[in-house]
Amino acid sequence: MKNRKINRVAVLGSGVMGSRIALHFANIGVEVLLLDIVPKELDEKEKAAGLTLESKAVRNRIVDTALKTTLKSKPSAIYHSKVAKLVTTGNFTDDMPKIANCDWTIEVVVERLDIKKIIFDEVEKYRKPGTLITSNTSGIPMQFMTEGRSEDFRKNFCGTHFFNPPRYLRLLEIIPGPDTTKDVVDFLMHYGDLYLGKETVLCKDTPAFIANRIGVYSIISAMHTIEEMGMTVGEVDKLTGPLIGRAKSATFRTMDVVGLDTIVNVANNLYEGLPHDESRERFKLPRVVSELSERGWLGDKTKQGYFKKTKDENGKKKILELNLGTLEYGDRTKAKFKAVEVAKDIEDLKERIFKLVNFDDKAGEFLRTTFYDVFKYCSFRMPEIADDLYKIDQAVAAGFGWEMGPFQTWDILGVKDTVEKMEAAGQKPAQWVYDMLASGAETFYSAIDGKKAYYHIEKQSYEVVPGTESLVLLESLKETNVVWQNAGTTLYDIGDGVLNLEFHTKMNSIGAEVIEGLNTAITRAEEEGWKGLVIGNESQQFSAGANLAMLFMFACDQEWDEINMMIAQFQNTMMRMRYSDVPVVAATSGLALGGGCELSLHSDAIQAHTETYMGLVEVGVGLIPAGGGTKELTLRVSDRYMNGDVEFNALQEAFMNIATAKVATSAYEMKEMGFMNATSAFTLNRSRVIADAKQKVLELDAAGYTQPFKRKDIKVHGRSGIATFEAGIAGMQYGHWASEHDAKIARKVNYVMNGGDLSMPTTVSEQYLLDLEREAFLSLCGEQKTLERIQSILFKGKPLRN
Repeated sequence: MKNRKINRVAVLGSGVMGSRIALHFANIGVEVLLLDIVPKELDEKEKAAGLTLESKAVRNRIVDTALKTTLKSKPSAIYHSKVAKLVTTGNFTDDMPKIANCDWTIEVVVERLDIKKIIFDEVEKYRKPGTLITSNTSGIPMQFMTEGRSEDFRKNFCGTHFFNPPRYLRLLEIIPGPDTTKDVVDFLMHYGDLYLGKETVLCKDTPAFIANRIGVYSIISAMHTIEEMGMTVGEVDKLTGPLIGRAKSATFRTMDVVGLDTIVNVANNLYEGLPHDESRERFKLPRVVSELSERGWLGDKTKQGYFKKTKDENGKKKILELNLGTLEYGDRTKAKFKAVEVAKDIEDLKERIFKLVNFDDKAGEFLRTTFYDVFKYCSFRMPEIADDLYKIDQAVAAGFGWEMGPFQTWDILGVKDTVEKMEAAGQKPAQWVYDMLASGAETFYSAIDGKKAYYHIEKQSYEVVPGTESLVLLESLKETNVVWQNAGTTLYDIGDGVLNLEFHTKMNSIGAEVIEGLNTAITRAEEEGWKGLVIGNESQQFSAGANLAMLFMFACDQEWDEINMMIAQFQNTMMRMRYSDVPVVAATSGLALGGGCELSLHSDAIQAHTETYMGLVEVGVGLIPAGGGTKELTLRVSDRYMNGDVEFNALQEAFMNIATAKVATSAYEMKEMGFMNATSAFTLNRSRVIADAKQKVLELDAAGYTQPFKRKDIKVHGRSGIATFEAGIAGMQYGHWASEHDAKIARKVNYVMNGGDLSMPTTVSEQYLLDLEREAFLSLCGEQKTLERIQSILFKGKPLRN
């Protein structure tokens, strides 16, 4: 592979995708030049200011406005506010020569070949030979874009199709052109995986490539089924969201967010461009889609689509839902299916999907019909759009936010049984599926020596999925590498003398079974000579915190001794982690809240996926962090004190993080909030987090890991510190920033972080602060308003401010 370095990137086009792609490169520390067209006329503000078309502010207005809009977007496109400084704006007319200083130029203009060719003409004038030039096209063939271009351009040109929003959707499709060198393809695959954190999938240059070909088919085809079965918007979104491991936006909300016009354009283009597709007719727009498109009800961009935001008689925001029969808006419908009632409490996604699809009601019929349809379609796309089936799963899952791709889902339902049911439903799959079953292979995926393997159609055998050799995939270790397990955890041997403890409780909450798992893992690691322990999983969340249901039950029954014992046990386990004989590394991603945050803080290091959302959020349920969280932030602030003087600014910042339940929205913010110590690091690709955490354990062990000593030198300020913070708490209460109960909780946090009722500044031990934590926690468990907050979270899923 050619030794390329990407220090500066030029992004040509600052629309929704261009500005977000630019900011994602800035997220990883790359300097970006973002360019767009020069306005043709002044707007009213510019006229009033006396500006001319030659003014720089006017000439860069389009790109500057686009960037500012994106920086304000939610969810945020950036890891931290500081990264925006890495983006420099300009325009095509004045600043195109600057791309000569860039290592990679990415074209992200409108999806029109004639416009792209005009841009490429300009790129050819200024681009430095040998540098990368790629297009973010979602469907224009590569050969059309390279026609008439120089040899150097063609060799270094490739399609790089990001999905929106590029910070969050993990897919990056790499589509080589007719003359793209292997060196360029290899580099982009490697760079996308390791540095951009993407599921980087190599695609053939076929219409819509992989993800949109399958994803748009599944949406439009499902719309036909919805029409045929008389389903409502609410019913469909209930069945096609997190319940089956897909994005929260499900079907119709996704269409509103993406824009119906986008989906319509892709569907129409596919219908026109796929005359030999056996399911071509399913790309024809259903009646409802055509009607909404004609009316211009395109979703969020037109303020109405399948949903419409309005206000009720009291001025409160209200969301209306489209009646697919009458095309009139009304109150949102609530889906009521027996299948959902039976399956909703099944935590394991695979078990839940199996139950839902095989249930004999309308929900089961809908899922069977749509699943079998997509299974059939995917089987016939081999080898047209991909030679290997795993690429379809990778692309669709990463591009559309599915936890599992079509072939993975088919495996769950049983390939042979499902084929028989598909035949009965008139959805017979491609011949190669029958050949696979005849060869004795019963699944699309298997494991080889603990590595993920897929069925290779041509070889009729299982092969390790390329690119996964260096990963630690727990799913592939379940049959061979389980060391110990209980109802809530599994302990794996992940190789090289390292253990991994996986949680599999609901939201990976921490209860008795997880506490048992943690203690067992540490004991076995210490007594059996393992090099260390990783705590991590492959689910969406690291841990949403402690098991509130058990706490609520004890508090309602006033079982104070039980609560005291439960908290003491949690504290002792955290301290055991901190002071074990072997290094412990937390491999975090998704939510790491409350107890999940405290567990991470007591590890020797955190190996965090950049999309880790960590915080001590106990105030939201009327409590304070009592698993060592309050103690730990106090300790860390104490370590920052200079010359023996208390830095109240640092302590106040830590105090406010707890008192306001602040959550870091990226690994970068975790570092800023003091959650990541000097040994901690972050990983951009979610699939690599456990492997990187394992490597961190090996590094700590190789460096001669020694058991830490228990701290008795934590500086606290006593009464004078309490008094200082009390003024701020009172001010927040008087200013209506905090309720009376918020203030009461904040005072408990204040008391603990300043070391309690001490007459002067002094040093205390960790155990001293842990005891204060537990005492404060217990007292709040007896508060009615705390119980109301816990009840609201448990039974309504919503935080309560009281």
